[in-house]
Parts: sequence; C-alpha cells; structure tokens
Amino acid sequence: MSSSRTGRPPVQRAARRPVVPRPPRENALRTLVIRARRAWDRPLTAYYIVLGGSLLITVLGLVMVYSASQITALQMSLPGSYFFRKQLLAAVIGAVLLLVASRMPVKLHRALAYPILAGAVFLMALVQVPGIGVAVNGNQNWLALGGSFQLQPSEFGKLALVLWGADLLARKQDKRLLTQWKHMLVPLVPAAFMLLGLIMLGGDMGTAIILTAILFGLLWLAGAPTRLFAGVLAVAALLGAILIRTSENRMARLACLGATEPQTGPVDCWQAVHGIYALASGGIFGSGLGASLEKWGELPEAHTDFIFAVTGEELGLAGTLSVLALFAALGYAGIRVAGRTEDPFVRYAAGGVTTWITAQAVINIGAVLGLLPIAGVPLPLFSYGGSALLPTMFAIGLLIAFAREDPAARMALAMRQPRFGRKRIRGSQRPRRWNTMRRRAPGARSSGER
Repeated sequence: MSSSRTGRPPVQRAARRPVVPRPPRENALRTLVIRARRAWDRPLTAYYIVLGGSLLITVLGLVMVYSASQITALQMSLPGSYFFRKQLLAAVIGAVLLLVASRMPVKLHRALAYPILAGAVFLMALVQVPGIGVAVNGNQNWLALGGSFQLQPSEFGKLALVLWGADLLARKQDKRLLTQWKHMLVPLVPAAFMLLGLIMLGGDMGTAIILTAILFGLLWLAGAPTRLFAGVLAVAALLGAILIRTSENRMARLACLGATEPQTGPVDCWQAVHGIYALASGGIFGSGLGASLEKWGELPEAHTDFIFAVTGEELGLAGTLSVLALFAALGYAGIRVAGRTEDPFVRYAAGGVTTWITAQAVINIGAVLGLLPIAGVPLPLFSYGGSALLPTMFAIGLLIAFAREDPAARMALAMRQPRFGRKRIRGSQRPRRWNTMRRRAPGARSSGER
C-alpha cells in the first residue's frame, strides 16, 4: 500500500454520483389550460355556474339600480331608495321562486306548462280591456295591481312558451312525429303567433322579438330542416319589416343607429347618443360607484333599459366586461345542460331558457352600444322591473333543476353532502357517524369533485 510524502495513508474520496438530468419544466400556460379543461368537465360545473352567475348578476343589478335610480326618484318627489326597495322586494320573491323551481321535479314542471300558458294568455288579453290595461311609454301592455305596483303579462308569456313548447315537442318526439313538418309546426307556430299578436296589440315590439327568438330556438333544437327554418324566418322578417315600416316610432329608432349627435336631423336620437356618452366617459375603471353624470336627467330610462350605460360610466370597461363575462358563462352553462341530457323536455326547455336570456341580453346591450335599434327590453336579472325579474328567476331555477337532474351531477352532489346522525344497528344503541357515498363506495368512479 503506497503512502503519501508525509507518511499518512491516502484519503479515499467518495465516488461521484451520476448526474441525473432534470425533467423538463412543464409549460405553465399548458398546465393552466389542462386544469381549466378538467374544471369545465366536472359534472357540477353547469350547476355552479348557473347558480353563482345568476346570483352575481342579480346582486350587481341591485347595486346599479340603487345607483342609477336615485336621481329619477328624487325628480319624481320620491325617496331616493324607492326603486331600489321595489327591486329588492321583487328579488326576494324571485329568489323564493328560483328555490321552488330548482327543487321541483321535471314531471311537475311539465304539468305546469298548460296552466302557465293559459294564465299568460288570459292576462295578456286582459291588458287590452279598456279600464284595466295601463299604457306606459306608448305601449299598453301593463296591468295595474294597486298602488304603485304594475304587472307586465307578456314577460310571463316567454316562460309559458318555453315550458309549453318544450313539453309539446318532447311528447311528439316520444311518438316519433317530429320527422313530419306539419307536426313540428302545428300547433307550436300558431300558438306562438297568437302570443305575438297579443303582444303586438299593445305595441311592444321588443318583447315580440324575444318571443320570436325563443320560437326559433325551439325549432332549431327540434331539428327543423333548413328550408322549413328559413321559411319561418322569412315570414317573421317580413312581418317585422311591415310592423317597423308602419310605425314612425320604430322607424325613428332604426334611424338612430350609429348616431353621434342628439339631433342630426328630423329624428331625435337623444337616448341613444347619451348612452354612448356614458360608456365613453367611463374609461377603464369608471368614475366611481354613484358618480355618473348622465343619470342626472340626461339619459332617459337610466335604471331600466339603459342601466348598462350607467354601469359603463361608473364601473368602466372592467365593469361592463365583467357583466358580459357573467352572461357568457350563463349562456355556456345553459347550452351544456341542454347538450348533456337525454331527456327531450329538459333539452328543449334548457335551450329555450338559454335562448331567451342570451337573446334579450344581446338586444339590450347592442342597443346601448348603438349596434342595434332600441327595442325597449330590459337587461335580464340586471335592469329594474319586477315583472321581468320574477319569470326570469323562475327560468334560472329551471336550469338549476335540470343541472341537478344529470346523473353525474346527482352523484357528485350526494358525495359532497356528509350526513351525521345516530342509527341503530340491530338493536344496539351505539352512535354511528354516517359516511358519505364516497367512503361507502370506494370502488366507484370518481366524479372529479372534491
């Protein structure tokens, strides 16, 4: 054994460890996309989006109604919170309707289709009776309920068409009758035209457009042929053109598209232009909640049809994009509920509700942005108006009930609800904690929910 110059034995060094190559770093963006897809694919995604999105829109709408309606209320010698209190009362009643609708079985929803349709037709006909119907802004489509409360029956006509049309098409599909065009159109289209006629007697073109959109949505989901669908669309477009052409008010609204000055000719575009002014002055983050200038008498209907403009002025681009994102998420969830079910009634009803809310939001926001004529329809769940809020919240309850009826969602909800209690086991008095379905069935397929 050799030694060093100092006479000491040489120091034996430890063998070097082999260098293990590090795994390549994962792309953060790709990981985020994968996680987002997994989250979207969970069975309870549609349930939470419908519930959370609708509640957020309603709460934000209450805040904006309070902010946008104070000046109008004071100008009418009313308390500043007058319109807010009425909207809050409607929201509380609507929340009860939403809860009831979300807990009702599908069979009961189908059973209510005909009574709701009959009640809506009766009330819409009652509007035209002299001394009973009330005219507001030139449209006679209201019923006086006593005091300051009024009811617009045409709003309930949307819900009636969705439920009745979905039940009718589902029964015909069960009997395999939808392959014949006459069974697809009759009696759905005549009944829809009857509702449209009652609405147009009062001069409400905006609600008629929404009802037409619901009809087209139901026909599209029923698999109407392109020729048949195009024929119905052509007839509706022709009737709409005639109705617009024969009304000076509707022609004036059409002439205000793209207007930048309140009075550029014989047509006064004051409301449309000041809606653009409100959005333009908001900037990125707005002037602050309650700091709108256009609501001080410059912008008509600031708390109803043009509340989106006040939102843009006070909350800025960030606020308006948030509202758009909530409505887009709500529409996506409705399409998902309609696309994943095997029940034809659920598919037609969910598609009809989604078409209703999405089309009405697009028409309202498009009018505020100056891209569409002012149709006089409120922003769903957001604008002031109890007559529009109540049936819309009931329709949201329908979507929640349908989302809960999905087998995967039902299993996931059962897994997420631990139950505690005492249970006797063969006469023993020993307390036992009830386990969840996940623990009782460890071999079951995981739903991806925690």
